[in-house]
Amino acid sequence: MATKGHNEVKESLREMTRIFRPSDPKKFVKEYVRKYHIMGGYEEELTLVVENEMGKLNSSAS
Repeated sequence: MATKGHNEVKESLREMTRIFRPSDPKKFVKEYVRKYHIMGGYEEELTLVVENEMGKLNSSAS
């Protein structure tokens, strides 16, 4: 995956995480990958992006 496209996917996923605040990051990423036809092999990395963003949201809400 190209760097530019990869960064766009990560930023999109961060925004969607802020909007939807998923309870299960793995399931959220799996649905995102399926819906937006992201190439396989990136689920683990994208799950980390969602988990990090959820951590930021939880710490700022406190």
